[in-house]
Amino acid sequence: MSKLSRQDREQAGRRAEAYAAAWLKLRGYKVLEMRYKTPDGEIDIIARKAAVLACIEVKQRSDAAQAVEAVTYSSEQRIMDAAEIYVTRNPHLLNEDFELRFDILYVIGRSGLRFDKIDHIKDAFRAY
Repeated sequence: MSKLSRQDREQAGRRAEAYAAAWLKLRGYKVLEMRYKTPDGEIDIIARKAAVLACIEVKQRSDAAQAVEAVTYSSEQRIMDAAEIYVTRNPHLLNEDFELRFDILYVIGRSGLRFDKIDHIKDAFRAY
C-alpha cells in the first residue's frame, strides 16, 4: 500500500470539508466560513444554526478509530484560540445571544464522490 503525498492528503481534506459543509447545509446550518485561518489556529467550518455558532473540526479517515485519534488536545486549543479571534473580529456577534459550540465532524471512508458515513459530535469539547 502506497502512502499518500502531502498534496493528496490536502486535497482529500478539502473534499471532506466541502462534503461536510454540504451535509451541514442540508441539516439547516448556514456556513459562514470555510478554513478560517488566524496566526493562532484554523477552524475548518464556522456555521450557524439558530442561536448556535458552531466551530467545526472536520476529520476524514478510512475508519472511525483513526478519525477519533486525529483530534488532539493541542488541535482543540488552536481551534478555541481561532474562535476567540473570530468572535472579536465580528463585533456584531457581541450584541447577539448565541452559544459558541465546538463540534467535530468525522467523515469516514475513502475520499471521492461519496463517503461511507458522517458522525457529527456536537459540543465535543469546551473552552475553559
